[in-house]
Amino acid sequence: MIEHLDGAVIPTGFDVPVEPLRRAAHYTGEPGCIAEARAFAAHFVDQLRTEWCAAIGTRASGEVMLVVSELVTNADRHSNGPYILELEGTDASVTVCVYDSSDALPLRFPKDPERIGRHGLEIVHALAAEVTAERVPVGKRVRAVVSFES
Repeated sequence: MIEHLDGAVIPTGFDVPVEPLRRAAHYTGEPGCIAEARAFAAHFVDQLRTEWCAAIGTRASGEVMLVVSELVTNADRHSNGPYILELEGTDASVTVCVYDSSDALPLRFPKDPERIGRHGLEIVHALAAEVTAERVPVGKRVRAVVSFES
């Protein structure tokens, strides 16, 4: 940590930069991939707890799992090829990115309790502090940031 006092930089002895925990996995889209992605995310959250000493409660962990499930399910259903799940986390948040081969950006439908299905992005937007979707050279990337309560 560095303290700034009237323009002077005073090292406090804790100047070690810490990189976020990052992991990625590739999925073919074959049966069982969504469950594998959830297991991968659960292991990632456990690593955050142990390596970052992150206080991630059951609710926050469940929110990460649900966001992963929804985004991976969308990639599985709407792309014609493999997809990548990329996770980045600290003690404050987890960023979930899913890359797939389709360049069609996802549609978020308005709330409608009468509609059957197509609530995935609605759920992701309700749980995540930030959601973005963009075209990338391989297709698209959908990114959601799940923040933990302090």
